[in-house]
Amino acid sequence: MERRDLLKAIAMASAATTASGLSLTTPAQAQTPARRGIGVHDISPVSPDYFIPDRFKGKTMIITGCARGMGAVAAQRAAREGANVIGVDWLDKEGADHMNAIAKAGGSVEFVHGDVGENETCDKMVKTAVDRFGRLDYALNNAGVMDAIFPGDPIDYDKQKNLVFAQVHEATDEYWDACIKTNATGTFKSMRAELKQMVAQNDGGAIVNVGSVTGLIGFGGTPAYVASKHAVNGLTRSAAIDYAAYGIRINSVNMANTATPMVERAMQLVRMKMAAAGNQPSMSMLKTDSLLQAADSHKRDSTPAEQVAVMLFLLSDEASNLTGGTYATDGGYTAY
Repeated sequence: MERRDLLKAIAMASAATTASGLSLTTPAQAQTPARRGIGVHDISPVSPDYFIPDRFKGKTMIITGCARGMGAVAAQRAAREGANVIGVDWLDKEGADHMNAIAKAGGSVEFVHGDVGENETCDKMVKTAVDRFGRLDYALNNAGVMDAIFPGDPIDYDKQKNLVFAQVHEATDEYWDACIKTNATGTFKSMRAELKQMVAQNDGGAIVNVGSVTGLIGFGGTPAYVASKHAVNGLTRSAAIDYAAYGIRINSVNMANTATPMVERAMQLVRMKMAAAGNQPSMSMLKTDSLLQAADSHKRDSTPAEQVAVMLFLLSDEASNLTGGTYATDGGYTAY
């Protein structure tokens, strides 16, 4: 099973122990590699080395979830574009190592270890920005989880299955609470701390929240993730209304399958969940590919660099007329 099949596989795995009146996928089909895309010309992803010199020169930016995936790529590119970067993550060593590597390459960075679901972390990241660089101009609230297993822990499915995504009737409090705390509450608490400082500065600013395509549509098998990402988009729209008068723009990005460690680990959990359920056929999603996935000869996922390009654009002065947008950076997934 390839990473691009995550959306379909999660729904299959979460429903595998439930009798269904509609079987769309057999065990054999679930293990069959996807056919090649239908397009005649592939779109090349933006180079991970691409950046715009001095775009954020002299500006200070908070990036949560900086240790891995999109947050790590965003921290690296923003620093290359001149930003002073405050990287925040609960993966202490991995986050510190990444930020130190950026500093050694000439970037202006600080690392804050902590959980964005806690007020102490959110207050500390803003205080660090002000103490070190004098102000806060931008924030990218990227930290997020799909399950309740701590990202730094090895997977032991038999002991951790109560922490894994599941349909509502099988979902546990531990799974629900962890996703809501990081994705919804963490975004709220991050924004609250960031906006307090931006309002006090009275000099505008911009915030981008990282949602998901599951925050734009319904999706099976991951109720806490779906609910939390809808909350992210609701917070984005609500705050955009309140803070436009302060010159603060607030938008969100909402991607489909993207090649990140979080998605890779989710696929590992999906395989374990399906195996534990005996690979029984179940009701699955009717659509799994975005337009660009369906057309690409390898049906590739989007890349972190593609997503970060939009995030940083929305933070930049080039996006001066954009606020309250919940942008579908999903390769056309929600277009049909």
